[in-house]
Amino acid sequence: RRQLLCRTLAGNACEWLAISNWSDAQLRRPLRLERMFERRGSGSPKRAVVLSARVHPGETNASYIMQGLLRALTAANDIAHELREEYVFVVVPMLNLDGVAHGNYRCSLAGRDLNRLWDSP
Repeated sequence: RRQLLCRTLAGNACEWLAISNWSDAQLRRPLRLERMFERRGSGSPKRAVVLSARVHPGETNASYIMQGLLRALTAANDIAHELREEYVFVVVPMLNLDGVAHGNYRCSLAGRDLNRLWDSP
């Protein structure tokens, strides 16, 4: 499932993905954080795995890693199915869209290193 996280300074859509095995009822409802960890039936909530890439635009290899990871998590095999049954994967494939689009190596469109701004973005 795919949803808008925010708009960047340049107006690009920064999206996030939620990957899991969803029940039919969950698929019919809008994706909401407080409900996305529910298991089918009963039991303890699913645990989250949060993944992101491309904080630094120059780390192009991260896009290939993320592409392979997304293919593996969405594959139609037993391992991927088991992972999706146990976890909700929250993925931001590209955090620094503006920096990538404008060819920056380390900084955002505002000239800031996003890896140093976790406390006050």
